[in-house]
Amino acid sequence: MTTVLYIFIGGGLGSLARYGFGIATKKMLDTNLPIGTFLANLFSCLIVGIAFYILKDKIQENTWIQPFVLIGFCGGLSTFSTFSNETAQMIQEGNWFWAILNIVISISFGVGMIFWLRYKN
Repeated sequence: MTTVLYIFIGGGLGSLARYGFGIATKKMLDTNLPIGTFLANLFSCLIVGIAFYILKDKIQENTWIQPFVLIGFCGGLSTFSTFSNETAQMIQEGNWFWAILNIVISISFGVGMIFWLRYKN
């Protein structure tokens, strides 16, 4: 039951952080690209990569880190469904360039960041 509580609290905090990224970027930038979702997903990938690179020994010792940070917080912060919905909306509006750019940049940076940090020697 404790694990479920860690996931629940982490997920709520991650979702609030994602909402904050969206609000902040809408106030700062005027663009067709959904920068808030991109930054939230990228930040989540950064956290996962750092956790496996820096905290790999701590994750085994501290059983709360994985459910709270990696499953809960990062799961709430990153959002493939929002990414997919915003990309589909861009396609529906005829913004193919922005949709393809969003897909390429988001996936390349996200996977690249985790791979680089997780397997960095």
